[in-house]
Amino acid sequence: MEIEDSAADSHADGPNDSPVPAYAVWRSTAADPAFSEWLRSASEPDWTAVVTHPFAAAIIRGEADMRRYLVQDFQFVDAFTALLGAAVAGADRFESRVPFGRFLGQIVTDTERSYFHRALADLGVGADDLTSPVLEPVTVRFRALMDEARVSQEYPVILAVLCLAEWIYLGWASRAAEPLPERFLHREWIDLHSGPEFEAWVGFLRGELDRIGPSLGEDGQARVLGFFREAARLERGFFDMAEG
Repeated sequence: MEIEDSAADSHADGPNDSPVPAYAVWRSTAADPAFSEWLRSASEPDWTAVVTHPFAAAIIRGEADMRRYLVQDFQFVDAFTALLGAAVAGADRFESRVPFGRFLGQIVTDTERSYFHRALADLGVGADDLTSPVLEPVTVRFRALMDEARVSQEYPVILAVLCLAEWIYLGWASRAAEPLPERFLHREWIDLHSGPEFEAWVGFLRGELDRIGPSLGEDGQARVLGFFREAARLERGFFDMAEG
């Protein structure tokens, strides 16, 4: 599978990023040589900062003020749905298209959207704040990254953004232990991003990256890594914003 070389590699290493060895070099000594694990490990320290973030911990405890967080997160629903659609179109085989289509129908357009409307109503969010709020800078940048991945029509790049977003949420949500918070705002948000079904979904995304990543070539791998790291950086910024 070819992957376009272009300026997106504005998402390559930033000035504060530590150098990352090429995948072929890294895998020769890695305990887990999976391509997705190379991406995850290279996204540190942002990955661990999100998974252990004080705001994520506050959600788990049922103490987080969810209003600004959910208003801003709702602004991703359309872009994320479109990105899933791009994955359906861009996947290189039927067996890979099916899980995306299933997730698109069963989760995004039903369960998650239903949660948002109930949660935001419970928080007293008006129609204007729901549909046209003032966007935080990190929200604008993250939505632009999703759109850039979608417009690229490059399946590995689309996968990188989807996998990071879902896997890192599984990371923090799976740290929750019973009993979960009583208030549905917190409890259902945790449930949406943990449990066997969500773990299987993340496993599928990782498996797709592990299947196609090793054959991309060094330039293609670096491009995928750039999108993955940028998404991790933006997730950290989003949680920082929510914490206030």
